Amino acid sequence: MKKILAVCGATASGKTALAVECAKRLDGEIISCDALLVYRGLNIGTAKPDEGERQGIPHYMIDVADPYDNFSVSDFERLAKPVLDDILSRGKTPVLCGGTGFYMNALLFPHSYGDTPASAEIRQKYIRLEQEKGREYLHGLLQSVDGESAKKIHFNDIKRVIRALEIYELTGKKKSEQNDAPIPLSPYVAVAFDYPREELYRRIGIRTQEMIGRGLVDEVRGLLASGVPKNAQCMQGIGYKEVVAYLENGGPQSTMSDIIEKNTRNYAKRQLTFFKKMPYLYFITPQNTEQAAQEVLKIYES
Repeated sequence: MKKILAVCGATASGKTALAVECAKRLDGEIISCDALLVYRGLNIGTAKPDEGERQGIPHYMIDVADPYDNFSVSDFERLAKPVLDDILSRGKTPVLCGGTGFYMNALLFPHSYGDTPASAEIRQKYIRLEQEKGREYLHGLLQSVDGESAKKIHFNDIKRVIRALEIYELTGKKKSEQNDAPIPLSPYVAVAFDYPREELYRRIGIRTQEMIGRGLVDEVRGLLASGVPKNAQCMQGIGYKEVVAYLENGGPQSTMSDIIEKNTRNYAKRQLTFFKKMPYLYFITPQNTEQAAQEVLKIYES
């Protein structure tokens, strides 16, 4: 069985181009692990790769949801796991590419739900709470009783949030106190570019200006005009929520741009913190795509 290659790391670090180049050399196909690329119609603010950038390499988990939809980690796993299995069954190399760590982990590691039996009554209680008060509220409940699990479980991963609350309510013990050592589902190697912070921030600034120049404001305006609510899950993504605020409140576009850059820099720091904890992760030297792919292949084949 082929090893999985995971190309991860911070936004604007060049993951897409590297993943494509590696897929070409490894007879691979790419599964996107990005929480916004799943949405149809969100193209500019997500830096969604066009056909030219994909270079004929099959890409999956892009444009699989409408912008009106809520899309969770569980939804991603349900759709992406059969794709991963299919790629492996055909003797191809799966290349995971993206910066949403929870999505990537859903394909690399099993979920540990512990030995605590399930309670339909408790689960239904939390399902009703989520429907009435929202996913953030439910995640806040978990934060109040098991902060460590709340850090690891994204608020969109309702199934795991509810399970952690269920374990605490049934046993009085935190899910984070269980042994959750990550054992990979399949052999894999993960790589990420090791940019100096100043260079990464420079790249983020360039990407932000490119997105605005390509029509990010018009893209958001069009989504709102088509009926996508401003509080839709997809509109909470960086780049989209700031443009919504700009369209509502006015002000100079430069201020909007500065806020997008600032929020993106903060997000990149969170991404790196997350991925640094991933087993079998190798940081590679920033360089042109072809040379970087050669370095990745040496790591992958070792």
